[in-house]
Amino acid sequence: MVVFENESIFLFDDLPEELYYFSYGPNMNNSRMKARCSTARMVTVARLADYRIAFFGHSRIWDGAQATVIREPGHEVWGAVYELGHTDLERLDAWQDVRMDGTGTYFHYPVRVKGEDGLIYTALMYEKDNLGKPEQPSTPYLDFIIQGAMEKHLPAGYIMDLKGIKSRSPSFPVPKPRIFNPESLLAWDCSLCSD
Repeated sequence: MVVFENESIFLFDDLPEELYYFSYGPNMNNSRMKARCSTARMVTVARLADYRIAFFGHSRIWDGAQATVIREPGHEVWGAVYELGHTDLERLDAWQDVRMDGTGTYFHYPVRVKGEDGLIYTALMYEKDNLGKPEQPSTPYLDFIIQGAMEKHLPAGYIMDLKGIKSRSPSFPVPKPRIFNPESLLAWDCSLCSD
C-alpha cells in the first residue's frame, strides 16, 4: 500500500503497483461505479484538504454544469477511494473523456487524500480541463452526486453542504442516453489503419 505522512500534491512518472482513484462526484454512486469498473474495490471514505467542489461547463447528458474541484484553502472535499486495476483506469478515462493530447473534458491529477482509516492515500482524481465561469448543475445531476455521497456515508455536514448547492431544472429528461459507449474506443486496433 502506498502511504504518505502529509497531504501535499505530488507527481509520479510510473503508475504504482496499487492504483487508487479518489471519486468526489457522480462516480461515487454505487450503480455507476459498478457498471464502469466492476473490479474496482472501495477502500475508504477520504478527505481532500484545501479544495472545494464546483461546477463548470455543460453536460449534454445531464443538461447542466459538471462537477470538478478547485483549490480553496480551508475547505475540503469528501469522497471515496477505490483501488483500480490498470484496465479500470482506461475505462474511466474513456467515460470521463480524458485524451492524451489534453483536449478532453477532464484530465486525471494526482493528489493525496486522508482516509477515515487515518492513512494518507496517493490517488488519481479527475478535474475539468477548461473551467470558464461557474454554472449551475441540473438538479438530477446534483441529486445523483448526493445519492452517491449518502451511499458512501460521507459526513452529514458535507452532505448538507452538497444539498445547499444551487441547481436548476433540466430542459429535457435526463440523463440523456449516450449515442455510443466511450469504451468502444478502447477496442479499436489502429494497426490496420492506413496513412
